[in-house]
Amino acid sequence: MSTPPPDEHRYEPPPGVGKLALWILVFAVAALAVVLGGIYFT
Repeated sequence: MSTPPPDEHRYEPPPGVGKLALWILVFAVAALAVVLGGIYFT
């Protein structure tokens, strides 16, 4: 259990990349909600 095989790293990104993508997704959804809200409520 020292080093996992290379095949596992190919399909699973590092935690940092996943967290960054999650933050980008959160900000994108929030921005989309603000834009759509501005369109519908004005």
